[in-house]
Amino acid sequence: MSEVTLLDYGAGNVQSVFNAIQSLGFKVRFVQKAEDILSAERLIFPGVGAFGACVDALQRKGFMEPLRQYLKEDRPFFGICLGMQTLFESSEENPGVAGLGVLPGVVKRFPEAKGFAVPNINWSGVAPMLEDPWPLEKDPPRCYFVHSYRVPMPEGSAAWALACSEYGERFVCAVRHGNCVATQFHPEKSGTAGLHILATWLAGSAPSGPAAMAAAASVQPASPARRIIACLDVRANDTGDLVVTKGDQYDVREKGDGGVRNHGKPVALAERYYQDGADEVSFLNITAFRDMVLADQPMLEVLRSSAQRVFVPLTVGGGIRSYVDGNGQSYSALDVADAYFRAGADKISIGSDAVDATRAFYASGRKGDGTSSIELISTKYGRQAVVVSLDPRRVYVADRGSTEHHCVGPLGSEKGTPKGPNGEAFAWYCCTVKGGREDSEFDVVQLAQAVEALGAGELLLNCINRDGQGNGYELELIQQVKSACTLPVIASSGAGCPEHFEDALAVGEADAALAAGIFHREEVPIQKVKGYLSTTSIPVRC
Repeated sequence: MSEVTLLDYGAGNVQSVFNAIQSLGFKVRFVQKAEDILSAERLIFPGVGAFGACVDALQRKGFMEPLRQYLKEDRPFFGICLGMQTLFESSEENPGVAGLGVLPGVVKRFPEAKGFAVPNINWSGVAPMLEDPWPLEKDPPRCYFVHSYRVPMPEGSAAWALACSEYGERFVCAVRHGNCVATQFHPEKSGTAGLHILATWLAGSAPSGPAAMAAAASVQPASPARRIIACLDVRANDTGDLVVTKGDQYDVREKGDGGVRNHGKPVALAERYYQDGADEVSFLNITAFRDMVLADQPMLEVLRSSAQRVFVPLTVGGGIRSYVDGNGQSYSALDVADAYFRAGADKISIGSDAVDATRAFYASGRKGDGTSSIELISTKYGRQAVVVSLDPRRVYVADRGSTEHHCVGPLGSEKGTPKGPNGEAFAWYCCTVKGGREDSEFDVVQLAQAVEALGAGELLLNCINRDGQGNGYELELIQQVKSACTLPVIASSGAGCPEHFEDALAVGEADAALAAGIFHREEVPIQKVKGYLSTTSIPVRC
């Protein structure tokens, strides 16, 4: 069995890359010391997080100079995401921090003036810029991107620019310099298309000579696709087995016998949704508050098993907070997140803890102190790894002047929020905690703006009033949050038919739409949703 060396400096996607390489039949060896880099036959450098933190970790571990030497010797190398960005001279993310300098230029942040949500979290087109695009295909399918910084298009020709993509503007998304290959997108999370890219690189070698630098005849990447996400609420049933359940306005028990609603085993369902074309799979551990010992959390095993079978992004939420177990041992939210990332998670979803962080943010004069779960996790893994899950419910008011909170209205449009029980034409959305059991003092605009400032990278909107109802997403809620911040927004709660997804993505302008019950019950398969959306103006990954 051939061996691949994996450079692990603490990045969140190392386990995902490990699983992808193993699935292709290769043995994986981790870099333990500097000499392991120089002795590698093939080296893969996956990276997520901040440019400066990555360079600092490489220097502290003594990996920076051996890595430069390996690249100077033009040996087989594959960089992923930040593993591509560090090949350049520097990044706007951390001015003054020098990269490896293998390629010329500065990595720059996406300009918010373009009107696109940042981070870029999308399945986007990849267009080869060279006639021989090895290890890419001539016409690659969409791949998975998640980043806030990009390599701008070079002025004039650049033989190292292998492929480009578009998100508000065109940017370089893959490079090739001799035997050095790197991608901004994540092949390990791009399904079968990404696995094919890795397999091609592992099996072959880079072209050489003039043919390797010949420009492609035409370059036109496909537009970013909107994401369809399958959500699995996981909890123990009354006999202690982990099952996927689904609430009706957060009540997961059957009306008749009172048992926990059971839609199947988590790993099997996750694999089925991957095969059906889900762009992401999201797990929510809804009994996490009962399990206080991190090592005993069965969700870790669910993640490990799923990550070995599912090669699209995996998000996990529930229990991401600091706590002290029964033995007096303290755990930070970052400790919990570390364990989830090592098990195979790509993103962490934070719920009630985000409300506590918001409260501290406003109490401190709209600034963080670096200790919240959002700040700790985003500092280490990057803001794109942190999803904040909001559980709002409607609070009806007669008019905007009746409350200091941010209102929507007038209500009562055909696809929109109905008026209140007494004909109220306005409402605000109260953020709740503890699975919707308690109200907070914050509305969704206040919370969205606070967590964006603290370092969150994405927002998930679960409207309690719509949960399990099948009558469509809360469009006013989505629109209000989209206009209040620059983060990508995932619509959740209420999907009952393919047309509802179109409403959320086109009318609500959500960046992604999530559903659970209609997928679990197979009332509307994922491919039926995507098939319908492909007949509209909304781009999807088919």
